[in-house]
Amino acid sequence: MKYLSILLVVFILFSCKDDNRQKDIEDFQQTEDNKGSIGDSLSVKNSDFNTLDRSISIEIKQKELIEKKDERDELKNLIIDKKYVVNHKDYNINFKYPLLNESLKPTHRNFNDFMNDYYVNVAKTIADIKENKSLCDSITASKFREERFIDYKIYNVNDQHVSVLFYKENFYSGALHPSYTFECFNFDLNKGVFMNYEDFFIQGSEDELLAIINNKINEQIQKGNLYYDCWQIPSYEFFDAKNNFVINDTYIEYYFDDCVMCPSYTGTYSIQLPIVSLLPVLKKSNSNPLVI
Repeated sequence: MKYLSILLVVFILFSCKDDNRQKDIEDFQQTEDNKGSIGDSLSVKNSDFNTLDRSISIEIKQKELIEKKDERDELKNLIIDKKYVVNHKDYNINFKYPLLNESLKPTHRNFNDFMNDYYVNVAKTIADIKENKSLCDSITASKFREERFIDYKIYNVNDQHVSVLFYKENFYSGALHPSYTFECFNFDLNKGVFMNYEDFFIQGSEDELLAIINNKINEQIQKGNLYYDCWQIPSYEFFDAKNNFVINDTYIEYYFDDCVMCPSYTGTYSIQLPIVSLLPVLKKSNSNPLVI
């Protein structure tokens, strides 16, 4: 009997240990599950925060572009502000663009004809919208009014040259924010003609100029600030955008579409290049307004 009692006590003790071990395992699993839930929750919150933070950054970036100072007021005798608005049940179109005062010079008509006949091409814009809608989900597309907005900045150099920057705001179906694209035109007021890359820079100098641009971008990246996630311009992108610049008395400014130079949520749309840094690639000509 004595030995039987001892065996019974030992059995009970081992049973208790097994129960405690099982309870410990269950408690550990529950703790790990809770950690996973908390981690998932924090991950979602961080993701939401990043999305919100980036959304705010995009809005600030676009606002800075829209509010950027140009010389429109100083050129009020030269330019005539024009607007073309279309409000349709499926889309809105709002184009703002300049015309030149032909009473000052008959050759300003060359600029105006180009703007009216080629650039402000509402028929093409409407066709693009319809094509975009045909590619989208039919239900979503039918409920979403697409937006096409164009505005401009204009600059003058020595009263002989105007640079026009057009920025296009495209709000596509399903997008949280509009995307921006750019197109620049440089017009010689004396000769009444548009100027392109080869009128300013040595023919075949694209690779050298691109190196200057990318060096400038690298400088800005190293300084941090707005350029922290930006990158160098690939050659194929630059060749497409080599005419996309406006000129100033001391620098030129190249513009690139959304996500070509910087992601949409940071950086900028343009890079300024001091004229002195462009001396190796500038075309030596009296007709070149960039020649110092």
